[in-house]
Amino acid sequence: MNKTVISSDRLNERYVKIKHKSGLTMLLCPKPQFSSAYALFGAEIGSIDTTFKTGQDKDFVTVPAGIAHYLEHKLFESEDGDAFERYAKTGASANAFTSFDKTAYLFSCADNFKESIEILLDFVTHPYFTEETVRKEQGIIGQEIKMYDDNPDWRVLFNLLGALYVNNPVRVDIAGTVESIAEIDADLLYRCYNTFYNLNNMVLVVAGNFEIDTVLEVADRILKPAQDVSIEAKVPDEPRTVNQPRVEMKLPVAMPMFNIGFKEITGSKRENAMNQVLDEILIEILAGEASPLYRRMYDSALINSTFGSEVFAGRDYIATLFSGESRDPDKVYDEICTEIERVQREGIDPAAFDRCRKAIYGRYIRMLNNVEGVASALMQSHFCEFNVYELIDLIADCTLNQLTKRLNDNFSREHSAISIIHPAE
Repeated sequence: MNKTVISSDRLNERYVKIKHKSGLTMLLCPKPQFSSAYALFGAEIGSIDTTFKTGQDKDFVTVPAGIAHYLEHKLFESEDGDAFERYAKTGASANAFTSFDKTAYLFSCADNFKESIEILLDFVTHPYFTEETVRKEQGIIGQEIKMYDDNPDWRVLFNLLGALYVNNPVRVDIAGTVESIAEIDADLLYRCYNTFYNLNNMVLVVAGNFEIDTVLEVADRILKPAQDVSIEAKVPDEPRTVNQPRVEMKLPVAMPMFNIGFKEITGSKRENAMNQVLDEILIEILAGEASPLYRRMYDSALINSTFGSEVFAGRDYIATLFSGESRDPDKVYDEICTEIERVQREGIDPAAFDRCRKAIYGRYIRMLNNVEGVASALMQSHFCEFNVYELIDLIADCTLNQLTKRLNDNFSREHSAISIIHPAE
């Protein structure tokens, strides 16, 4: 077992990184001043991982879209019952999620931590799939997909991703389609599980009120050593250009909704994560509530309080998104593009840079002040191949020149698109 203490002099914070004998990486951050503990057991498999092979395979295999999400649903079941029923006996609150590039199983608890961590490590490492239970789940997930097809917030986003990306699987719904999940069977689930749920491809993160020795005792008892096998996920080549500049749809909404996206140049997992933080500062400068652009659009009633922005980034993709409601989404689009061009031409205001950098720094510090935020940040940083304190240092030390380069290299009308949901007549 290899144990390393990761610390930050700037924050006076630390956590312990352990490479367990099973192959599993553990990131453990005891915080005895908190009353609860929060645990995440994550695997680096998401909806974009549909074509892959291991070092032992001769050829790539392609699986149906939505299989990572399907796998997440099925892992909670076993011959002995449902994992949620087991958690009910410990009083823990449990859940799971699948994103574009990872899947995680989680719980939070104020008591019975040992029993809850036992359940987590046990059910995730003991899959049970049969053709009968797999077929049963198809109807449940199929209904979920249809529900999201009619959800305006979901549709305006995925319509935009389909406009921005030509080949990247982020353009496909995380849950897949009714047609794609119909192709999933028990053998395919086991193929994905045995590839991506190898303990060497996973991470266990715990933050809050717990003892490290408790985690190690349970892990020693439940986890068996896994052979370290290389995994190669194949992502189609993605051009710099967008797929189409505009997508429109009608759904029952009171006011037109929009998502505006700027497709950026993707890099490695680490580069995308670092650039995400820089872009968060940038969009706060460009369109945060204290920006001239926001005030101008809000005061003229072009936008309302639903307006917001985010950086959409992960393995093999990065884009900046603006969203909200407006009676004239095209005018909002033009205002944002015009402001970007103005700032590129005139330069970033140093006072705005300093203010927004401090605002984003404060946001990340606040995130580390609760156990869920700490655990989520640790898992994200692990899969992006850096430690979480490097992000804090990046924000604190970033320069105007760095942001200027990000703005000039990645934000252009040519590489952007708009998605609009109009009210149905």
